[in-house]
Formats: sequence, C-alpha cells, structure tokens
Amino acid sequence: MKILQKGIYSLVVQEGGRTLGFATSNGARIIERDGCFFKNFSGDGVLHPYEDWRLTPEERAADLASRLPIEQIAGLMLYSNHQTLPATTYDISTYGGKKYEESGASASDISDNQKKFLVEDNLRHILVITNESPIVAAEWNNKVQAFCETLGFGIPVNTSSDPRHSARADGEFNAGGGNSISMWPGQLGLAATFSPDVVHDFARIASREYRLMGFTTALSPQADLCTDPRWYRCSGTFGISPNLAADMTRAYCDGFQSSEGECELNNGWGYESVNAMVKHWPGGGPCESGRDAHYGNGKFAVYPSNNFETHKIPFLKGAFALDGKTKMASAVMPYYTISYNQTDENVANAFNRDIITCQLRGDVGYDGVVCTDWLVTADEVHPGVHSGKPWGVESLTVAQRHYKALMAGVDQFGGNKDAGPVIEAYKMGVAEHGKEWMDARMRQSAKRLLLNFFRLGLFDNPYIDIDAAKTTIGCREFMQHGREAQVKSIVMLKNHASTLPVVGRKKVYIPKGIIPEHKNFWGSVIPEAVRATVAEETLSRYYIPTSSPEDADFAIVFIDSPSSVIGYSLDDLHADGNGYIPLSLQYRPYTASSARQESIAGGDPNEDFVNRSYKGKATTTFNEPDLDLVIDTKRKMGDKPVITVVKVSNPFVISELEPYSDAILLTFDVCNSATLDIISGQSEPSALLPFQMPRDMEAVESHCEDAIGDIAPYIDSEGNAYDFAFGLNWSGVIDDERVKQYRIKN
Repeated sequence: MKILQKGIYSLVVQEGGRTLGFATSNGARIIERDGCFFKNFSGDGVLHPYEDWRLTPEERAADLASRLPIEQIAGLMLYSNHQTLPATTYDISTYGGKKYEESGASASDISDNQKKFLVEDNLRHILVITNESPIVAAEWNNKVQAFCETLGFGIPVNTSSDPRHSARADGEFNAGGGNSISMWPGQLGLAATFSPDVVHDFARIASREYRLMGFTTALSPQADLCTDPRWYRCSGTFGISPNLAADMTRAYCDGFQSSEGECELNNGWGYESVNAMVKHWPGGGPCESGRDAHYGNGKFAVYPSNNFETHKIPFLKGAFALDGKTKMASAVMPYYTISYNQTDENVANAFNRDIITCQLRGDVGYDGVVCTDWLVTADEVHPGVHSGKPWGVESLTVAQRHYKALMAGVDQFGGNKDAGPVIEAYKMGVAEHGKEWMDARMRQSAKRLLLNFFRLGLFDNPYIDIDAAKTTIGCREFMQHGREAQVKSIVMLKNHASTLPVVGRKKVYIPKGIIPEHKNFWGSVIPEAVRATVAEETLSRYYIPTSSPEDADFAIVFIDSPSSVIGYSLDDLHADGNGYIPLSLQYRPYTASSARQESIAGGDPNEDFVNRSYKGKATTTFNEPDLDLVIDTKRKMGDKPVITVVKVSNPFVISELEPYSDAILLTFDVCNSATLDIISGQSEPSALLPFQMPRDMEAVESHCEDAIGDIAPYIDSEGNAYDFAFGLNWSGVIDDERVKQYRIKN
C-alpha cells in the first residue's frame, strides 16, 4: 500500500485492491482487514459491509440503506434545482455571505446555498447546468466531495448534467479542444445518421468526458418519439420511428453506462460508467396540438390513434434491453404530461401508480431509480406562466404531492432541495400504513439510489485527476470523432442540376440576416440581433468571400427553422379569448382554419372551460425574416445558385423556401465548417430525415399526435417526397441498408 498526495485529495493505492480517495485535509480514515485497506466513514474502527469494496454494489447499497436515518434517506430523494459554476445564474447564491464578484471566491468554490442543502437537507444529487470550463467542474467536484466526506455516513455527491456536447454553428473545429468538451451534433442530428454505431461512439466518448468533469449521471437520452412536429422538444429526440429510436437509445445507454478492462468494477459498471436517466416514460411526444407540458397549457398527452403502447417501444426495446452487461438504464424520468384517458386516473405520470408501479415496475420488471421531472410537486401559477407543474394534483399540498408520488412508485424528486416535504410525506405514510411498512418503503428507494453510487466506485474514490482531465477532455481523438459525426448528420434535401458540390476557389456571398426581438420558450425577452453566419477566417479556407451578390459565383443563406414558441397567448386571454393559439411550422402568418373544433383534453384550476380549441385563430413566427432573406438573396443572385442551410429544431413547412433554393441542407447543431465540408465536396452527404417534412399546416392539423408517419409529406420541384428516411447524396436519392431497415411501413 502507498499513499499519493494529489492536492486537496490523496490516494491509497493497493496492489490487487481498490484505490481509495480521501480528502487530504480530513485525514485518512483508513482501516486494514485481511491485508486490505478500506475507508472507515464512521471512524469507529469497524468495517461495515457498505465500506467493504470486496462486496457487490447490491450488498453494499442494501447495508447502507438499512442504516440510514429517515432524514438522510429524505435527502437522498432530493435532486437539486439548476446549479451553475459559479452560482451567478439560476440558483443565485453568495460565497461567504458576499456576491460572487465581491467575494474573491474561485468559480470552483462551493456556494453558500450548496453548503446549506448538503448539510441541512442531506442532499447528494446535484444538477449542474453550466460551468465556466470543464476544469472548473472537475475542481468543484473535488471540493464538494471533500466537503461531504465527513458528513453523516460519508455519502458522496452524484452530479448530473443535461446534454452538453452539441456543437455551436460558430464553434471552430480544431484538432484539440483546448479543454473544451468534444463537439457533436444534437440528438436529432445523431438520429439523422441512422447509425447506432455513431451514437455508441458518441456515448463512450461523452461518458469519459463526463466522468473527468465529475458528472456521474446523464439526464439523457430522450427516448420520446417526435410524433407531433410542433412539439418544442423534437430537437432532443431520435425522431419519429420507434425502431430507430429504440436502437439509438440502446446504443446511447450502453455507451454511457459500460466500463471495460481495468475500468470495470462489477457487471459492466466502473470508473468510465455514467448512469443514464432515460426520459420520459411512457413517452412525452404526443402533447395535444404540440404544446409542451412545461406549461399548464400543454399538460395533456393525447392518443387519438390509440398508440399509447407504441411510444413505449424505445424504452422496452432500447433502454431496458441493452446489449451490454449493465442490462438496463439505471434511472428513468417520467414526463410532466397526463397520459389522457390511458389509466383510471388523469394525473401526471409521476403521480400515476398504474404507469409507474403497475406498468413500469410490474410489467417491465424495472427496479432502477424513478426520478420525477423538475418541479412537479411545486405550485402552478397559471397555464401561460412557467412555474410548478403538479398536473392533475393541483388541489393537493406540496407534501401530499410528494406522498402521492412515493405511493405511485417514485424514488426521487427533481428540482427539490428541501427535505421538509419528503419528511412530511413519510409521516403521512406512517399514519396510513404504519412505521414498519413506511420505513421499508423509504429504504427500498434508498437502496435503488445508493446502488448508482456504488456501481461507479464513488464511495471508494470520488475524486478526479485534474491533469488527466486537462489532457483528455476535448483531446484530438475525441474532437475528430465529433467532427466526423457532425458531417454525417447533415441532410441534403435538394440538389437541383447538381448545384453541390461547389468545387474550387469560387466567390461566395453570404447575406447577414436579422433575428427580431422575441420571447423565448421560457418567456424571456431576447433582443434583436444580427444573425451570425461564418467567420471570414473559416470561410476563406474554402472560398473567396464577397459582400457583393453581383461579384459572387454563388450564395449560401443560413437560417433557422420557423419558431412560434408555446402556442398560448396571454394577450388572447385578456382579449376574452381562451388563451390558446396555434403553433406554426411555417414562416408566414398562419390561420388555423382546419384545426379541431373541440380539443381532446382540457381542464385547469385557473380555467372555467375545458375546450382548448384555437380553430380560426392566427399566429406568427418570430423569425419570418429568415424566409425573406432567402427570397431576397435569390432575387439578387438571379440565375446563380443559392444554397439554403436551415438549422432545424422542428420539422417545418419547406414549401415557402424550396422554390427559391437551388440546394437545401438541413443541420442539427453542427459547426459551420462541417457544413462547408459538404458544400465544397470535401465530404459527401449521407444523412436521412429522422421525421417527415409536412406538405402544409393543414396536413399537420389533420394528423394524430400519437401516430407514426401519418403526415402528408412535401413533394418538391424535383419530384422528391420529403418523407422519413429521405436524403440525397451526390448520386441522387439514398436507398441503402439503413433506409431498408428503418423505413416506416404504414
């Protein structure tokens, strides 16, 4: 045995045994038994089973769960609200009682709020949304693990992240990331590759980078099906095909969770594993009229085609049927939605015992962690205001909502850093079922939660080697893999008269567009801005930039797909309407003349009606000027080629811009240089549509939110239907094995 000092932590390295990490300032609570060394969290000199790394993770989790007082179990059941490093946005905090800017603190220091919920509420699951840099995240991890090491039973912190690897359009590719994480297409772009191998490659690399930043749970993948093209969260899905989504979800979870060789500790789990929290059971895609359940106006998922079971396929055949040793995604998040009329109770999925205990745990046999989505137990303000999301249980108190979720089979509460309501819920259970029964119920969840710590080796060594983080995160190999995936995700929809590729040092004109002031999905006002295009330094490596259409050989127009935000208007409500307006997928103003006369679902404590129809109402998209930019550029260029590049968040009505575009590329969070690789012919397009591009908004209004492939697709001037799995390469329409395997058969 030897001890290595690594700054604020030290390592006990033992041949043939587990390496142990401990905070240098705390002193080593190390004991020897049978020639092996162990961490003794209690300091009592007794080797308890949960401290014995020779036992299985299941045995250690069961032992510790049996020892914890209810107050600490309640803390384990918490999942923090959004944290930033430093804590200057979202959960704004102080450092030593002072604002961050005045405190002299480092960005990697622990904030006062974080210390409070770690100590007073025994919270051990933290969601970090942003960090100043990957190394700041790694340093913060080491500090927070050292802080928790001597608290209670020494339970470390399990830190999570939402997806963070998507490339920015203006992010420049280079061989090394300079300590930035590797850059990949977004999840919808990964879907467009139609390659589970690409997804697995991403997940293996992303998991290594996550662990080196201190992230041990990924709040992903999003296994929902994007069956309604208006849904805000389409960009985070693997598209509309249950089979494609299942294969992609399986590859994603396998890649994140699996460790191999020296990194494997037990049954595929180990030092390179990251818990995958697959979401959102039983599928959040079929929100009525595309409205999203972050708001009360979108609380209902509807099933007019009776396809409730279809939306489970990516979970059943993907997340719960892994090829690797870990077998199942270690955690599941139900969506906010009420799965309308699918059980005997119209409450949100996290409160629905049928959906969690009967269907997920009973029918599937799932015994991993079930964590609610964020703020489901908090109070709603109004269907048009972003606030708490207690859909179907609005009349219950906060504590009663926690209790109902526990009785439904939930283990953890997203976005709650206060143990009080959980302890109140425990007392309700004692009153109804007795102390012995309720203690067993709490310890059942504690065991599930602790298992995800022990599998990853966090109790034995939760610390990060900062030098390894600096040399590995965003390294040449990882960046190159991400770049190749970006290129593979770009879909070519149109290539009139072989406009692409444009080979040689041609002169190119790229117009600058305006993004008007608008409110984003969360209601924040985004000021007017000039649309970023391509940095001249980057563009010059491919072509000769010119600001004159007359001098140019061709033009490239970069725009976004249309966005009309949330499908609800307080102005309409105040003008004696019901507040509901259409979501539009076209650039020009849209009037919903063919919408439903009566909504399928409805009802909210703030509404004295149930019909949420918006038939006959009009709406606009804030980025209508993007279409004008394409049309104006074509007018200026005359007979010279115009290439339109659309950054896609949702499928959209492309008929407005197709006639003015000689070539069309769709991108899903990629660097501009990846797009230029395609345009210049350095790479050949190979991606396919992971959804349908609708013929018009009438085709969207007439479809069923839960149905697969029931939207009439647009047919362009070349005679091509922009249907699922359509894409072009230099030879024409792609018809390879991917298309044959995943083509939707109606």
